[in-house]
Amino acid sequence: MGSLTKKAAIVGVAESDLGIVPDKTPLELIAQATKRALDDAGLVKDDIDALFNAGLPSHPSMLLGEYLQIQPTFTDSTQTGGASFEMHVQHATAAIAAGLCHTALICYASTRSSDRKRRLPFTRGGDPRSPRSVETPFGGTLISSYALAAQRHMYQYGTTSEQLAEIAVATRKWASMNPLAMMRDPLTIEDVLNSRIISSPLHLLDCCLVTDGGGAVIVTSPERARDLRKPPVWVLGCGESHSHESIVNMPDLTCTSAKQSGEAAFKMAGLTAEDIDVAELYDSFTITVLLQLEDLGFCQKGEGGSFVEGQRTAPGGELPMNTNGGGLSFTHTGMYGIFLLIEAVSQLRGECGERQVPGARVALCNAVGGMLSASATVILGRD
Repeated sequence: MGSLTKKAAIVGVAESDLGIVPDKTPLELIAQATKRALDDAGLVKDDIDALFNAGLPSHPSMLLGEYLQIQPTFTDSTQTGGASFEMHVQHATAAIAAGLCHTALICYASTRSSDRKRRLPFTRGGDPRSPRSVETPFGGTLISSYALAAQRHMYQYGTTSEQLAEIAVATRKWASMNPLAMMRDPLTIEDVLNSRIISSPLHLLDCCLVTDGGGAVIVTSPERARDLRKPPVWVLGCGESHSHESIVNMPDLTCTSAKQSGEAAFKMAGLTAEDIDVAELYDSFTITVLLQLEDLGFCQKGEGGSFVEGQRTAPGGELPMNTNGGGLSFTHTGMYGIFLLIEAVSQLRGECGERQVPGARVALCNAVGGMLSASATVILGRD
């Protein structure tokens, strides 16, 4: 596989309004985040010639282009759940390197929380011919799929609920320093263990938030990147993979395709896990993080529980991780991957205030989509 190292850079990032935003549609939130990201980069809408989106209904790229009044020369609506946007970074970088476009907008928003309050329907896998139809009659849900993985990891490796709780507590410590985080109150391991069981062994505080909001990321060519408002954050390596769709077809409940996507990204970047200054890992549930730490090579398979003990990923720990508070405490709009990129870029620019990781030069983003189904890894670096 050819290298995409430094063939493109992220030059603008922004979130829309977050939390509970009942007065805006997803398209309005996307437009808001896009304007903010363009301002961040020092660009205007007419500079965008490529659109990348997941999460909008029906024909997402066409719907997005129509709303923003952009007629792109390149478009991509790859939809792999939360991993979509890290995949979009790889695809945008490849398209820019091939000369198919110059400046790409990657964007997403949802109003999942407000829709739930308005009792709007959310359906998933309804086709009776789908493999997921085997799970549905027995109460299978997204949460129970992740709980299966947690149960298996506990059985196979002796992982404990206390170890999973370490992840939630560390993430909350980062959130306490982020004024935009939804949940900032102190959290203890006992708090996590005493919260109600949602799907055994996962407690309420092992699970991500449900919020409204969105984000935008702008990727451009090296030539343009060096002349813009903010210093470029370079794409050093990337990789993607998926192994199944329905949890009943997951080859191994303790192994995700982050192993494949991470190996590809590290190889392309010429780096290892030891070179990472800050890690932004998809935290739909605490078990999601633990599996990624193992599959990406931060620790050996089965050692994730002991690895996170002692608040290793908290502020001041050996591996700063999910530094905005993550999906567990910052925000989670249904597909969280775009927020990993926004936080990583902000850290590498040194823009994170109280939660800034000193001297951060290399960041890793890994997103997971579906029922632990897809994984995409992006390694970013600054000059």
